[in-house]
Amino acid sequence: MYEGAPVVGDNARVTPEHRGDYQELVDEISELLGAPATLENRDFELIAFGAYDSEGDLDPSALDPVRTRSILTRRSTAAVRAWFEGFGITRATGPVRIPPTPQAGVYRGRICLPVRHRNVVHGYVWLLDDDPGPSERQLVDAMAVTARIGALLADEAQHGADLSRELRAVLTAERDWQRDMAVAELRTALGPRADAPHTVVCVAPWPSADPDDAPSVRTMPGAAALCTLPWGASSQCVAVLIRLRSADVLTPATTAAGRLLERARGATAPGADGGGAAGGATSRAVSTGPQAAAGPAAGVATATSGLAGLGTAWREASAAACAALAEPRLGPVAEWTAIGPFRLLTALPPEVARDPAVRTLLFPAHRELARTAEVYLDCAGQAARAAAELGVHRQTLYYRLSRIEKLTGLDLDDGEDRLLLHMALKGARLSPGEATGPTG
Repeated sequence: MYEGAPVVGDNARVTPEHRGDYQELVDEISELLGAPATLENRDFELIAFGAYDSEGDLDPSALDPVRTRSILTRRSTAAVRAWFEGFGITRATGPVRIPPTPQAGVYRGRICLPVRHRNVVHGYVWLLDDDPGPSERQLVDAMAVTARIGALLADEAQHGADLSRELRAVLTAERDWQRDMAVAELRTALGPRADAPHTVVCVAPWPSADPDDAPSVRTMPGAAALCTLPWGASSQCVAVLIRLRSADVLTPATTAAGRLLERARGATAPGADGGGAAGGATSRAVSTGPQAAAGPAAGVATATSGLAGLGTAWREASAAACAALAEPRLGPVAEWTAIGPFRLLTALPPEVARDPAVRTLLFPAHRELARTAEVYLDCAGQAARAAAELGVHRQTLYYRLSRIEKLTGLDLDDGEDRLLLHMALKGARLSPGEATGPTG
């Protein structure tokens, strides 16, 4: 009776032309059941909130923390999601009653109406369970409405999956003609929106290794498409195409990057830090300079007119993310225009950055010397500044610098040698392990 198309991907997106449809359908359920209902997608992100003319039901004091947070922040925490899913709502084909559990922040019972289409769950309609609550007949009628909602969500999931596929094709194209074809397909899929200014956001590494575990594009205002891409050998990153109102204002992109980072850092998936890729390497310069970013970082490209420059925009966004991972002061959200010399360093192949003259200095045994060299060069060779930042006596600094010259064979009074050492130290920190950048 309650059977309701398979979800093609998690990028189901509520477009402006459908948002009103969802609101009307949720309002219809609220009227049928005589109580305000909320509609969330299967990631527990709020889509619509149905009002109902009942003063007691709308009294904020009657709401518990879980429901209040869902309405105000438009999403629930991972812990709340896991708790509710423990009642079998992902498999249910009919209403599920969930008892109040104050210790979980659920002060009032719930009725969950799974939103399904072709026997696959796309979301949930929620209402507070009052006594006596809706009748069986009312619930049957409400489930019929959820089937209509499920069809809409399935249609948008398909559209979101199409956009993901086209964006991925653009960003991974190896030849110009392949990229041109992919851009044409993406332009067709986006329609008139394709002509607006755009930019690209890269968040890396993404905490899940599952290519299908992508966040919903609907959670980011201005997002036109989203996909996951390989990041190094064993990780993945998230790429987002962002529409801009003006090519001079990147705020929608930085906002989207911040939201993605919040979700990534809140995830508990194994390997969320992208770790494990460093293996047993002994000469990784990630240990030589200031500590690397503790978690994922984001990069934002410059604006591009339309879609023609997406290949360049992706290189900028991923390079900015690499720079933010290597140099925490640039992040957690780094814009391409603000990463300074890393604009050049990220363009170098990793093997070029590991210059033979500096290789010995990058071993863990010389970690302090490498840090000393980098701080000294960051301070433009001013011994007093460098010693103060390192917290050492100036004579100690001079002793370390002499050891650095002996290990590398470089003359720190020579401008070119200093440039080589500085670039090598910065460049080596861009590749602390295998998960150093996009692949494909």
